[in-house]
Amino acid sequence: MTSQSVDIAIIGAGTAGQTAYREAVKSTDSVLMINQHSWGTTCAHVGCMPSKLLIAAANRAHEIQHAEVFGLHGSVKIDGVAVMQRVRKERDRFTQGVIDAVNDWPERHRMSGHAVLKDQHTIHVGGKHTISAKKIVIATGSSPVVPKDWKDAIGERLLTTDSIFELDDLPHSIAVIGAGAVGLELAQALHRLGVKVTVFNRSDTLGTLTDPVLQANAHAVLGKELTLVLNSSIDRVEAHDQRARLFYTDREGQSHQGTFDYVLCAMGRKPNLTSMHLDQLGIELDEHGQPTAFDPLSGQISDTALFMAGDVNGFRPLLHEAANQGHHAGNNAGRYPDIRRVPQQVSMSMVFCEPQMAMVGQSYADIHQRLVEHDEAFSVGSACFVSQGRSNVMAVNQGAMRVYGQAKTGKLLGAEIFGPAAEHLAHLLAWAMQHDMTVAQMLDSPFYHPVIEEAVRTALRDLQRAMSMGPVPVKGCLDCGAGA
Repeated sequence: MTSQSVDIAIIGAGTAGQTAYREAVKSTDSVLMINQHSWGTTCAHVGCMPSKLLIAAANRAHEIQHAEVFGLHGSVKIDGVAVMQRVRKERDRFTQGVIDAVNDWPERHRMSGHAVLKDQHTIHVGGKHTISAKKIVIATGSSPVVPKDWKDAIGERLLTTDSIFELDDLPHSIAVIGAGAVGLELAQALHRLGVKVTVFNRSDTLGTLTDPVLQANAHAVLGKELTLVLNSSIDRVEAHDQRARLFYTDREGQSHQGTFDYVLCAMGRKPNLTSMHLDQLGIELDEHGQPTAFDPLSGQISDTALFMAGDVNGFRPLLHEAANQGHHAGNNAGRYPDIRRVPQQVSMSMVFCEPQMAMVGQSYADIHQRLVEHDEAFSVGSACFVSQGRSNVMAVNQGAMRVYGQAKTGKLLGAEIFGPAAEHLAHLLAWAMQHDMTVAQMLDSPFYHPVIEEAVRTALRDLQRAMSMGPVPVKGCLDCGAGA
């Protein structure tokens, strides 16, 4: 077994690891990146980009199929093979760009193999190399949650986001297990591309929304398009005539079965921490196997020279967050022991279904738990897209947005959106919150007409009224349940 000593070792070459590397080399040339599998990122290869490519094709098909509202009539022929070929072609282009960037690094900075932490400064790689490192950044990412007995039972008929984009053609039917962000996005995209889709979920929740008004609206809108089997449980799966058969129990406790070409497991992802053996390194872990003393504002684990960044730490597992965390962890590994904690950016999350979902700052559930349980009031403002001008013009007038504020500070605490252009509206709110603007200051900003962004002004005005009147119920819109 060969031996090597370095100043900084980084385990995992995903988004967080690569960002950590770029920061670490600013402080020392003694850096080693250790990676086991592909040198591309989850986002480029199996995450954000291929899923958005599939969604783009699906939404274009949907627009053509529903153009009669504009007096336009026609039909669309969906070529499943061509759809999947474009997804992989563009996906591979994104991935190759990432790999090309890594290939520009000095060869002495790269090592392929499975890394195992032996102590807080020692790494074994592939049973062939021992690396001694003064500082270590753990950026090993995450993997799809897959019940082992399902894989054993139906084999290649079980798909995850790591494998679905490798299909040569769109299937005839698919069962999507999980109605979170990934499950909802892919279920709707496949449905709009002509696949017979059934969505199963253990709870009654769709996507990431926690506001009960918006959840009800999402059920009403998405339930018209998708076959949803909510509050259900999968009892077992089995192979049947080169397909997969599901046995499940519905919300009433009734047993059913269904047969599908494939089962897409969208039950979340789990951090790749097993081979890090943190419990054997004198580090206290919580019930999820995460260090109890991890600081997301510095990336440091307790007061050690160990750092974590990206999906592996379970804190805001999103690409832009992984990039930020990698930056801070790599910088602090280079600075150690002079650690710097950075201000936390306003939280944002998106679900790219149609209508889109977005959350900014604190969620309704977080605010309700934190304030109401301590007998503190908060106010809600709403805007309904059903009657919103530009949304009507574009025939995307579904959904609503809800904004949450506190009268004593005049500040916006958070927002949840289910509607058109939610990805853009969320950015406006997040930037304003990041700069600590009051609701009054936000309303002093310009709003052009006619644009969907006018809904932000409507919601903020409603919030301002609610804050001046106290936290009183707002009369709901008959179409979406949100305040008019």
